[in-house]
Parts: sequence; C-alpha cells; structure tokens
Amino acid sequence: MFLSSRTKRQTGRHALVDGISFQMPINSKHSPAFLAVFTIDALQAKKLIPGNEIHPMRLWSKALLVVTVINYEYTDIGKYVEFSISIACTHGARRGPRLLPALLMGPYGTGQYVLDLPVSTQISVKGGKGIWGMPKHQANLNFVTTEKTVSSQYDLDGQLVMKIEIARPGKAWLPVSVPGANYCQFRGMLMKSYIRFKGKAGITLFKKGSARLTIGDHPRIQPLKGLGISNDPLFTVYMPETRGVLDDHFECWFITQEQPPQVAPEGLASVVNLGLSQESLAPPGAITDQPEYTNTGSTG
Repeated sequence: MFLSSRTKRQTGRHALVDGISFQMPINSKHSPAFLAVFTIDALQAKKLIPGNEIHPMRLWSKALLVVTVINYEYTDIGKYVEFSISIACTHGARRGPRLLPALLMGPYGTGQYVLDLPVSTQISVKGGKGIWGMPKHQANLNFVTTEKTVSSQYDLDGQLVMKIEIARPGKAWLPVSVPGANYCQFRGMLMKSYIRFKGKAGITLFKKGSARLTIGDHPRIQPLKGLGISNDPLFTVYMPETRGVLDDHFECWFITQEQPPQVAPEGLASVVNLGLSQESLAPPGAITDQPEYTNTGSTG
C-alpha cells in the first residue's frame, strides 16, 4: 500500500508550518531520480555517525555509501534538485547482522544516515531542516540526462564537492514501491523521517564502469576520502519518473556522548531567518581541474 492509513485519513487537509503551506499528503510527482551504491570500509563509516545507536549496515564485511539525486519537478514547495550522500544503516542498541537488515527493515530500523543533503532552493532548506531535521543547505546543483548517461554535479562556494554519473539503463521497466527511513543529526538530536517512493526503474547490477564518482577538494566532503570507496558500484538505479510521499511526522532522540559535548551542534538559528524563495541557485560550473579523488568507473 503506497499511502499509510494515517496519510489517507489526512488527505486533502491543509497545514501551515513556519510560513510554508502544505496540502496533505506531502508529495512529489513526475520527478526523475537515480542512485548509485558503493561499498566502503565499515569501521571508517562508523566514525562519521554520531552517538551509539546508528550502525553502518554491513554487506559481508563492507558498509554501503548511497548517493541519490532527485529532480523534484512537482512538490508542495516548488521545483528543486536534491543531492543525498548517505550511509546505509540500522538503528538499535547493537549493530544488526550482515545482510538480514536489508530484508527485515522494520525490526532493524533499516534506513540511511544522511551525511550531506544539498538542495537548490532556500524554501527546501527551511522546510527540510526546520521541520524534519534534515541536513539541508543550498548549493549549486544540476540534473543532466542524455541518451547514454544520467548525472548530477554539486558545487559549493565556487568549488566542486561531488559529481555522480551513471550509465543510463536501456529501459526502466521494473515497478518498484519502496519505503525509506532517513536518519539525520540536528540540534543535538537524531531525527528519523519516513518517505515512500513509487515508479518504474532500470537497474544495473555489478557492472564494471556503470558509475563514475568524483569527489572535489571542498572541505565539506573531505571525510569521505577516508572511506575506501569502491571503484565500481554494487548497483545503480534510474527512475525516469517517480511519485513520492513524505510522512508528516518524525521521531527524534537525544544524541549522547561519553563525555560532555564541547561544541554546540547546529541549531534552530540556522533556519529561523531563512526565507521562502523557490528560486534555484545557478547550476554548477564545469570541472576544470582534476579533483583529488575520482573512481575509475567509466560510463561512456
């Protein structure tokens, strides 16, 4: 069932939160998306996740880096591009077993811990961060589809942060309808939100050269260079048109440390004075210098 029972009951009702109006359900449609999943070092991945309740999901001895880009063509807050960099994870007192959490997502709290989530418009930052605690910030993004490839580049402060390119599958034929859980850090709390996506997908499995990941020199992205990212992806997915529903509730818990925190986490001050502009920043520039890290995949 695509909509939860609560979402169905609320359909057609209206809400106004922080100056942003929503009509239930909070949804998107006609929005192309793609993702690529790479293996990474599980111990190094754990170092990027705060607290002691989120654990990298392990595929044998490796963890998974998930790069997802969605070109939202229709939402309650207008058009925008979203570029997600995440680690597949479980939630609980102990880390989950290998493989099983991918099949039994509910019992293990399977989802993704979002490391970075740039978006192209200010209103998406205000809503996504201020309401659901997602680590959104405005950046220069694009979404480029050709006959052979689908790609997106993420620039910030005039520098390349990341570029992801996948080989475009010949046909998107497989119907998919999947739930997802996003875990994020905001205000010193772990925030969990829920989303469901539906569409037809073209999937490429275990194919050498099916994706090319480029990591730039911006300081924001440097921690990823220590993850031992695989040259080739486990799989890629391209969905030329998706429908999505974001649940209108979230869960949150305090993030704890063994010692008293010395640095205050990002808080509400980062969103209070944001406006509601639906204008996207200019698209990113061309890559003129060879970045420090590029995997050897070739999508051509």
